[in-house]
Amino acid sequence: MRKPIIAGNWKMHKTVEEAVALVREMRAALDAIETVESVVCPPFIAIPAVAEALRGSRVGVGAQNMFWAKEGAYTGEIAPGMLQGWCQYVILGHSERRQYFGETDEGVNKKVHAALAHGLTPIICVGENLEENRAGQTDAVVRRQVVAALAGLTAAQVASLVIAYEPVWAIGTGLNAEPADANRVIGLIIRGAIAELYDEATAQAVRVQYGGSTNPANIGAFMQMPDIDGALVGGASLKAANFVEMVRIAAQVRG
Repeated sequence: MRKPIIAGNWKMHKTVEEAVALVREMRAALDAIETVESVVCPPFIAIPAVAEALRGSRVGVGAQNMFWAKEGAYTGEIAPGMLQGWCQYVILGHSERRQYFGETDEGVNKKVHAALAHGLTPIICVGENLEENRAGQTDAVVRRQVVAALAGLTAAQVASLVIAYEPVWAIGTGLNAEPADANRVIGLIIRGAIAELYDEATAQAVRVQYGGSTNPANIGAFMQMPDIDGALVGGASLKAANFVEMVRIAAQVRG
């Protein structure tokens, strides 16, 4: 059985003080939920303080990005080694990174290799934009992104990571994919590609989240889908009550 994982991507929100206050408000409630893994991904500047506030708890900490080099003249970037000791996860290839900062499939793959080499679990984001969706290109785009992101990895490495299917048109828009449609993409395209590249056991071992305007009102429907193992949550993760409720609902649905 794959353990569900609900991760909050705070994006460019929360000062250090606000971030610490938020996790302190959620910590006890999230610690009480054993059957779902919960992760918070604050901005870089807040990661050490958040990690300290959560030390000894069940709640994991993730970064929202990182560079692939160990060190060097890369102004403004964060190396994977700088996250060690503070983070267990790192979000890679988010659509906003691809859209606004020119990230490529090749670059995402380099980051995945670097994260795994430094003991960090990647949360690899894949998903089509609105034009691609309307043109019927969803399957081809998602498959291309998955295959590129996993290039050069072993089956064991793939089985250990997390993939987030986030249709770009549903991120921050209030729109979301129908649960059955998201489940089809995850089960048929994402797991299908992994089964072709590796084997069925590896495809079934990978945890795959859905992301895109998820909230307490709709998370239950997504968690009822057999191939959806959780959510990468945006705006709803910025309020303690909402995020805790989503983790609780996920635990209730998955029993």
